[in-house]
Amino acid sequence: MTDAQAAVAEAFQQEWGKVVATLIRMTGDWDLAEECTQDAFTTALTRWASDGVPDRPGAWLTTTARNRALDRLRRSKTEAAKLQEVAVLSVPEEPAPWGDSGVTDDRLRLMFTCCHPALTLEARVALTLRTLAGLTTAEIARAFLVPEATMAKRLTRAKHKIRDAGIPYRVPPAHLLPERTSGVLGVLYLLFNEGYSASAGEDLLRPDLSAEAIRLGRLLAQLMPDEPEAAGLLALMLLQNARSAARLDEAGDLVSLEDQERSRWDGARIAEGIRLLEAALRLQRAGPYQLQAAIAACHAEAASSIDTDWAQIVMLYGELRRILPSAVVELNRAVAVAMADGLEAGLALVDDLAASGQLTGYYLLPATRADLLRRMERNAEAAASYREALELAPTDPERRYLARRLAEVSS
Repeated sequence: MTDAQAAVAEAFQQEWGKVVATLIRMTGDWDLAEECTQDAFTTALTRWASDGVPDRPGAWLTTTARNRALDRLRRSKTEAAKLQEVAVLSVPEEPAPWGDSGVTDDRLRLMFTCCHPALTLEARVALTLRTLAGLTTAEIARAFLVPEATMAKRLTRAKHKIRDAGIPYRVPPAHLLPERTSGVLGVLYLLFNEGYSASAGEDLLRPDLSAEAIRLGRLLAQLMPDEPEAAGLLALMLLQNARSAARLDEAGDLVSLEDQERSRWDGARIAEGIRLLEAALRLQRAGPYQLQAAIAACHAEAASSIDTDWAQIVMLYGELRRILPSAVVELNRAVAVAMADGLEAGLALVDDLAASGQLTGYYLLPATRADLLRRMERNAEAAASYREALELAPTDPERRYLARRLAEVSS
């Protein structure tokens, strides 16, 4: 990777959302903002290679994108009013003030801006992930377990609703932040998940995304000390992230939870996560992020898979499915039931899920079934499920792991 390519990659992580947000404020057109921002980054690849990386990459990208938008609007006779508005705007020398919102971090402010309550919760989260985090439509679709075409339509509808309803793109004041908090929590949760377990590609981990989600989670928890779900989400992310170093071996292959070398887990992060979780639970308003953090804590505090309190995990998943019913929660609960009450009981739940069709195309369904069958020494059935999972697995490390398991049961 050349110096220019590295600089563009770093700028994408730091500046994408800011540039898009600036153009949305200028033009009111979400699609135009994204397209012109993409053009600016493409131009940077060639210009920075020949002219050198500018002192202020963000300002360079914003100016380039703004000029591109101006050119596009100039060519459209129907956008004369917007052209006049954009022409008088300039790139600010300093970041915009945060007004009376109390949110001092630019990216977090933009997330609150994007998560407008006029949109459905799913639309808020998806649109923010696309606009500010720079995730692709395909990545967002996989996070929501829907086809890419379906997610593309949902994003388009959300943008049209914003345009047709004249929803302003501005940071809400402090007293309106709570009505947008659930959306911001959802964004951070899925952003972390994409970093912790990538939805596609050669690498399982995307540490930059996980680190950014945790950073923003810390800021949100500090901003809202009386919101237990903010602390619960931060605890969950820390407890999960604490295992990152042990999730891959030296060859970059996936290591299952029960086979991980637990001495490599980050004890400081585990301790911090548990402290945050305990403080959140004392507020006695348990929500889905606190429950998931409690499940992660059960794993983190166990010396081994055998020592894990699986009965407690079954109970926690039962409570989680009560307040947040989903097929993925049911699948995870089935694994806990298998470990607590016997493999047959867990397999029956997995088979019921498969029959329901709710997780069609989700590779962890056949992968879980294969693992249970392998433990029961029903190798021929396990092999069939491993083959099904192998065809659906999204990343190379996961495919290599499934291929090894398939070879084991086939031999």
